[in-house]
Amino acid sequence: MTDDFRAAVLHNTHEPLVIEPVQLAPLGPRDVKVRIRATGLCHTDLEVIEGSLRLPLPIVLGHEAAGIVEAIGPDAQGVAVGDHVILSWNPKCGDCFYCDHDLPILCDTYQKNTPAAFAFDRQPKARLRHGGDLHQLMYLGTFGDYCVVQDQQAIPIPRDMPFDAAALIGCGVMTGVGAALNVAQVRPGSSAMVIGCGAVGLAAIQGVALGGAQDIIAVDLNDQRLKAAQQMGATRLVNPRTDAADAVARALTGGRGVDVVLESAGNEAAFRLSMEAVRPGGQVIWLGKTDVDQDVAFRWGSLMQEKRIRRSSYGGARPRRDFPFLCRAYLDGRLNLDGLITQRITLDQINDGFDALRRGDAIRSVILFD
Repeated sequence: MTDDFRAAVLHNTHEPLVIEPVQLAPLGPRDVKVRIRATGLCHTDLEVIEGSLRLPLPIVLGHEAAGIVEAIGPDAQGVAVGDHVILSWNPKCGDCFYCDHDLPILCDTYQKNTPAAFAFDRQPKARLRHGGDLHQLMYLGTFGDYCVVQDQQAIPIPRDMPFDAAALIGCGVMTGVGAALNVAQVRPGSSAMVIGCGAVGLAAIQGVALGGAQDIIAVDLNDQRLKAAQQMGATRLVNPRTDAADAVARALTGGRGVDVVLESAGNEAAFRLSMEAVRPGGQVIWLGKTDVDQDVAFRWGSLMQEKRIRRSSYGGARPRRDFPFLCRAYLDGRLNLDGLITQRITLDQINDGFDALRRGDAIRSVILFD
């Protein structure tokens, strides 16, 4: 059995995505066929388009999505036809060294299979209509009407959760909120700084607010994003063009520096600032990233005094626990996801959406499917 559907395919880096008909492969034993209802455009997708994240081509990008389960393989567990689901890009084997040490983001099978850019079982789940396997980004590939994932990646959510808001939970929101609550474990009355107010940073601001932080400093070069940060719970806004963010951090904390810094800008200046602004004994969580071969320099003194540095890629995600929690927080009015969506577009407008992301005009563009 094969099904035809439309997908946005990247054939060559530095070129527009091509909307074309492709064919879905037969389902494997643990496969789940998901009809995509909404998917976000993320900087990681853009990294593949621009060649800084090197993966085999042709490929279907997209890794932040929600949809409806239409079919399941004979051995699929934990999900049923008709379920509304958010998709997770971090499947795990469950029994390797890192899984045993509660670090599924470092799962041996996950890390080993990622460069192949197929499904978690290393099998292609879609083909070009004229022949040739299609790769998929981060075990998903959601820039199309359908995608096939392993059962553990399809997380059931409440049916009253809007798909556009739900999609964001699958990557940016989980990364930001999870960094605050799961990784940094922000405490009531604490102080925090978030550097970079894109989708992940704005989610991180909401995460530290949910954790009860009293002083929340938002740092960004874009004044419009700083206004958005204020709506998400930031209590102090800093544009480094006019104010020294590390000085602001010390002024608000009796000269110490903030308890937690969550960095989500992904550049050398932001990484350095994170170390200058945190107090002795405080935590720095790096969420942003730069080219893996780029050197980043620090003032040695900024790294001293028992400061703790941690890189987090997915906010310590445990999707079956965290995705429903974040949905409930949205439905209860404690988590603002609608404010992260700059524009809602169609699949045919995807290249325009990436142009807006390049220009910095969009926090999140979300593709909606009928």
